[in-house]
Amino acid sequence: MFGRKKRQLPRLKAAYDDQLLTAIDRAKDRWDHAKQTEEAIADADNQVTANTALTRQTYLFLYREARRRQVKGRHISAAVFRD
Repeated sequence: MFGRKKRQLPRLKAAYDDQLLTAIDRAKDRWDHAKQTEEAIADADNQVTANTALTRQTYLFLYREARRRQVKGRHISAAVFRD
C-alpha cells in the first residue's frame, strides 16, 4: 500500500521530464522562428520585438526548470545563454 507510491514516482518523474524536454524543444523552435521573423522584417515594430523577447524568456524559463530538476536525457545546450 505505501510502497506503491514510491515505485510510481520514478515513472511519473520520467514522464514529466519527457514532457518538459518536449516543451523546451517547441519553445526553442518558436524562439528561433521569432528571431528569424524579426530579422527578416526591415521595419520591426515593438510588437514583433516584444514577441521575440517573450518567446526567449519562455524558453529560458523552461531551460532553467530543466536544470533545476536535473533532467537527464537529451542534450540541452548551455550555449543558449550567450544568445
